[in-house]
Amino acid sequence: MTDRSGPSGMNPVWTLVVSGLTVFMAALDNLVVITALPAIQQDLGTSLQDLEWTVNGYTLTFSVFLMAGAAAGDRFGRRRVFLAGLVVFTGASAAAALSDSADSLIAARAVQGLGAAVVMPLTLTLLTVAVPERRRGLALGVWGALSGLAVALGPLIGGAVVEKISWEWIFWVNVPIGVAVLVLGLWKLAESTRPDTSLDPVGTVLVSVGVFGVVYALVSTTEHGWSSGRVLGFLAGGLVVLALFVGWELRTAQPMLPMRLFANRAFSAVNAASLLMFAAMFGLVFLLTQFMQNIQGFSPLEAGVKMLPWTAMPVVVAPLAALLTARLGNRLVVAAGLLFEAAGLGWLASVVSADTAYADQVPGLVLGGVGLGLFFSPVAEMAMNVVAPRDQGIASGANNTFRELGGALGVAVLTSVFTTLGGYGSPQEFVDGLRPAAWIGAGIAAFGCLAILLAPRGGTTPTAETKVISSGAVEDSYKGNLPSQSRN
Repeated sequence: MTDRSGPSGMNPVWTLVVSGLTVFMAALDNLVVITALPAIQQDLGTSLQDLEWTVNGYTLTFSVFLMAGAAAGDRFGRRRVFLAGLVVFTGASAAAALSDSADSLIAARAVQGLGAAVVMPLTLTLLTVAVPERRRGLALGVWGALSGLAVALGPLIGGAVVEKISWEWIFWVNVPIGVAVLVLGLWKLAESTRPDTSLDPVGTVLVSVGVFGVVYALVSTTEHGWSSGRVLGFLAGGLVVLALFVGWELRTAQPMLPMRLFANRAFSAVNAASLLMFAAMFGLVFLLTQFMQNIQGFSPLEAGVKMLPWTAMPVVVAPLAALLTARLGNRLVVAAGLLFEAAGLGWLASVVSADTAYADQVPGLVLGGVGLGLFFSPVAEMAMNVVAPRDQGIASGANNTFRELGGALGVAVLTSVFTTLGGYGSPQEFVDGLRPAAWIGAGIAAFGCLAILLAPRGGTTPTAETKVISSGAVEDSYKGNLPSQSRN
């Protein structure tokens, strides 16, 4: 991809650099924190519940504000909102590094989640807008590879930093990266916005409150159980508010998330597949890393190295995914990724035991890694291609929200299965819980494969209706370049 300007003067190469570094930093941060939890507990004297909220505080705010951040970018300018979110994320990283108590660390992590919720969907929107369509698959492939590289390096970097330096440096490392990206963004990014858009304050409040209720219920299941009044109350309340959100969006003239998008079978299938893939992946990674450290006796750094056949494989497979997508289309490649993921989790479920040799786990880890490599970039491209250009910002926010909900749901469901059928009392008890959880994870990934196959063949372009709505929208969306015009 040469350093030529994209639509209306957008610079595709520098936009890729900025968005790629940002997604790498944000994805890396969430993984290294999990590796550092034991060291944080020892240093700050935190309880198990405090440790959980070190992770959940980030997940909660990230999930709640994803669509609000994307909508704000559409309304006020994606570059402007992206840079503001980057400042919040970088500042919160420094605050987390300076934390001297569990409460201050949890608060900093929650603010980090807010910043990440703003920047993550906008990286995809900025990149999609900047890169010409003929090169978009390559650009999104690089974007996906960088995300996969963060997954691969997360456990390694986290383990090395914690063992060789201190846990605070997993947060300090974000500061120079964030400052560098901020300078590049101010220098190289061009502004874009969604034409003829206005804020939907009622919809924003409803979706934020609804997602908060659902995610809070899910992350509370490990502490309170599925049948507790707290979990059931927040879950029911969240679902009711989300139903009110859908009703409002169907009635308002300027919806935050147009419900017509879900009438597009491809858009619905992409989001269902994303939710199910992330549920299967995060649910099992959460348990498998504990198995490697607590049962097999690996250190955090050793466990990160042992996970490389899974976590590093997306980087290796990403170029192949781009070639396959060009020949077969996104739909079949995404389905293949989910099928490989299901096979990998099924392999792990079939071989896991209290004395399983690591070599026996490697085929399952490789299969799962191939699945992730075939999934990430094609599903991101598909999520952008199945909607009109004017809807790409909020579509990115919606897809990221479904991913986060999937991750929270997967951890909650698989952990619940684990604690019901097994536990931490002995190696055998741990395996008794891990094995059925892995089988359920495999089943979830298989359902994701079926979901994406429900998308229409060739369903990677907007419907005729959205094409009419968006005709000329790309040209109008570049602030200061062309005048906006009203669209029916």
